[in-house]
Amino acid sequence: MHWMKAILVLRRREVLRAGLTVEIVIWQLSAPTADRPHGLKYRLQAHRGGRTLVRYDNETGKGDHRHYGRKEERYAFASMERLIEDFIADVERLGGGHG
Repeated sequence: MHWMKAILVLRRREVLRAGLTVEIVIWQLSAPTADRPHGLKYRLQAHRGGRTLVRYDNETGKGDHRHYGRKEERYAFASMERLIEDFIADVERLGGGHG
């Protein structure tokens, strides 16, 4: 199996209000793939007490998608900036804004 080199673009972990933990990890791949035509591998997740409340990721075989509560749906990736904005908007809807 051939492993591609990836460069870490962003890694951030922060505990917000009421114990809501937010983690963002984004990697730039050495080349786009069928599952990641934008060339990024990512996981943006908000969880509390070991339970994931919202997660955006693009694991192999699934492509870009979003988990919100128990619901999983495709995510229309536009840009890394938009991905982060959409994720933050979901976190704010959960009441996890700074404060």
